[in-house]
Amino acid sequence: MACTSTRPSPALPLPVAVPQDIAELQAELAGLRLENHKLQRINGALIERVESGGTRGNDPYAAFQHSVVLAEQVRERTDALNQAMAELKAGNHLLSEARLRAETAHQHLIDAIESISDAFVLFDAEQRIVLFNSRFKAFWSNSRVRINAGMRLTEVKRLMMNNALFTEEPRGHADENLLYRLQNGRWLQVSERPTQEGGRVILFTDITDVKLSETVRREQAVAQKSHLLQRAVDNLSQGVAMVSAEGILELWNRRFLELSGLAPVAAHRPFAEVIADSELNLLTPASRDGNGRPVRECEQRLYDGRVLEIRTHPLPTGGFVNTFTDITERYQHAEALSESEHWIRLITDHVPALIAYLNADLVYEFTNKVYEEWYCWPRGVMLGQSLREVHSEQHYQRLEPYVARALAGESVTFEFAETNVNNQERYMLRSYVPNRLASGEVVGIFVLIRDITERRRTAEALHQAYQNLELRVRERTAELTTLNDQLLREIDERRLVESRLREAKQEAEQANLSKTKFLAAVSHDLLQPLNAARLFTSALLERREPMSSEILVRNVSNSLEDVENLLGTLVDISKLDAGVIKADIAPFALSELLDNLAAEYTQVARSEGLQLHFIGCSALVRSDIQLLARILRNLLSNAIRYTYSGRVVLGCRRHHQCLTIEVWDSGMGIAEHRLEEIFQEFKRGDVQRPDQDRGLGLGLAIVEKIAGILGHPIHVRSWPGRGSMFSVEVPLSATAPKPQPALQMSEPMLERLRGARIWVLDNDATICAGMRTLLEGWGCRVVTALSEEDLARQVDNFHAEADLLIADYHLDNDRNGVDAVARINARRASPLPAMMITANYSNELKQQIRELGHTLMHKPVRPMKLKTAMSHLLGRP
Repeated sequence: MACTSTRPSPALPLPVAVPQDIAELQAELAGLRLENHKLQRINGALIERVESGGTRGNDPYAAFQHSVVLAEQVRERTDALNQAMAELKAGNHLLSEARLRAETAHQHLIDAIESISDAFVLFDAEQRIVLFNSRFKAFWSNSRVRINAGMRLTEVKRLMMNNALFTEEPRGHADENLLYRLQNGRWLQVSERPTQEGGRVILFTDITDVKLSETVRREQAVAQKSHLLQRAVDNLSQGVAMVSAEGILELWNRRFLELSGLAPVAAHRPFAEVIADSELNLLTPASRDGNGRPVRECEQRLYDGRVLEIRTHPLPTGGFVNTFTDITERYQHAEALSESEHWIRLITDHVPALIAYLNADLVYEFTNKVYEEWYCWPRGVMLGQSLREVHSEQHYQRLEPYVARALAGESVTFEFAETNVNNQERYMLRSYVPNRLASGEVVGIFVLIRDITERRRTAEALHQAYQNLELRVRERTAELTTLNDQLLREIDERRLVESRLREAKQEAEQANLSKTKFLAAVSHDLLQPLNAARLFTSALLERREPMSSEILVRNVSNSLEDVENLLGTLVDISKLDAGVIKADIAPFALSELLDNLAAEYTQVARSEGLQLHFIGCSALVRSDIQLLARILRNLLSNAIRYTYSGRVVLGCRRHHQCLTIEVWDSGMGIAEHRLEEIFQEFKRGDVQRPDQDRGLGLGLAIVEKIAGILGHPIHVRSWPGRGSMFSVEVPLSATAPKPQPALQMSEPMLERLRGARIWVLDNDATICAGMRTLLEGWGCRVVTALSEEDLARQVDNFHAEADLLIADYHLDNDRNGVDAVARINARRASPLPAMMITANYSNELKQQIRELGHTLMHKPVRPMKLKTAMSHLLGRP
């Protein structure tokens, strides 16, 4: 049986992209062809064997049987071959359809990549180009490079760089899209993505419009930020100038031009040239002082008196920023505070007592000159040192118990023996007064030390003399029975000793009186600087200044007022003890005094949240109106100080031949066992109000002393927890002079001060300066002079127009203000109303000024009282 072999058909060329099922069919077809080839070889071998006649015997039947079997096998294999051929034909048909679909899909892929707006290129797993569109090819149109399929990715990138296709390095990270700028100025975004077979797809997107829009928005944002920055800088209270690293002025504000006095500055000028056109000093981070140290800030006073603070701040980029701050007001306030501190220290340094202040940690914060000289310390060295460091350990241990009591809130006074620099033992009277806050916490100790050695030695001498006298009396008494004549001599000797004792006592009293008179005599010199400080601080308070400056000046004013009250009270006590103050008894209408006090203390009570209820009285009394007013002022001040809420009542009660003026309060009251104690010096009650000071404890002592001078009894009644009543008994009078009109401030009266022409005559230049500042703040036109001659030169020999003359009583060259006013008015066609200011409280001067028709004011002058008196004098016809 013969068979023909069938050769496999040649394989068709595959498309670039072949589906997976076509590849499986091709593999199956190749296996069938291989198996068919094997069968044909077997069939040929069998047929050749049979036809050759090669047998192993002569049995024809066996040969026939064998041929039948072979024929059956050939038939089976032929059927199988035919079936395989049919399957192969069907597979070829399917393969043709698959190839057609692949070619169609390939064309669709090419159309798709051509239709997108981005440049497209596809690389296979070996990083060779498979496909790319015309937009990618257009990149190379201006170069001689030809891009073909099969080029590697590295070669493409090398050609891009060598042919300067991109003019800017890529921006971004490896895992992000990269940005390139082309030679024609357009921008591309390059995106790379891997394929599943390990290849890579690269897209080139034109984002030029997006970049332009982004650039416009960025420029607009920068311009807006620059505008906002310039506006913010222009609204700063400081002058600002920003300089680049090259020294060019880049940014400045209007305040810089105002402070430097420059006209508008052109941009991008060298900063050194700009500063050279002004009176400012050039300050940069490279500036150095004489020792080579860097200078970052400085203060400069300009020609017009202003003071500027200049600071320089280096920038990280190499430039710097300079700030210019006007600190003129702060500088003036510092000078005013320094001047006030100078006067306070000048006063304390000339007080004949050791004065110091220790804080709660027992560290010295203030010492006067006498204190430092006593302990032989250089000026100012004790400040900042503790009590234990300044004194020896033995000295400190002796003081420690008294200091502990003072820190516990107790006022301590004790005698203490010390040795001075000449190794002389002196007896010192020490007083420790705690400094309490409104909360009651003790934050320091006031120390006052006085030398009482002479007083103590005098007392010891008196005691020793007394003991010697007693001894002699006993001895003479024992001999009395036998020595009668000797007794007479002993009596004479006793009289002589008693005379000596009286002389010693008189000398001690005279020494004490001399010291008191000395304090009273120097009151004028002590009050002069305080009066000037009061005028300056009052003028500063009435100016419109920032709140921080107003609070600072008000604190200075309050401190000066406390010193003023302290010195005034001590001077009053000294004058009362020395008998300098004499009563000027005269009849007057009580309403003349009480109406003014009620008007004044109504405002004081209102400021403390209280009400003053006043019951008027038209009675005529005999007393010294000034001294009686001081008694009532102290009583009213105490009533307001010790009343927490409610009201204070001022009224009178008539009796047969006298009248009692009563002050009622609704305060905490006074225990019965303390009613006598409160009239002692330095005895104070407990204050309910946390913001109220406790005073010095001298008010009621002054009341009692003045009442003793006037002969007016003082009465007090009190109900603890409900309030107190103080009264003074005044004799009635049948007649009285015509009452003077009360000085009350009103708007029309205050308007009289504006434009008023005032002459001020005082031999103290500081007083003149303070008076000028205060009066000009009220709108007055002021002429100040240190002498009559100086005033005559300024006002055309006293013929110039004026409304009021204010003169100090004590002038230079033994002259006084009363005579000066008389000489000035003698040269004028119409005399000027005059106001005399003095620290002399004598009744003779008071009577003299009253007879001349002038107004008298005592130092230190209170601005409100001065304003009221001036308005009254300017309003008189």
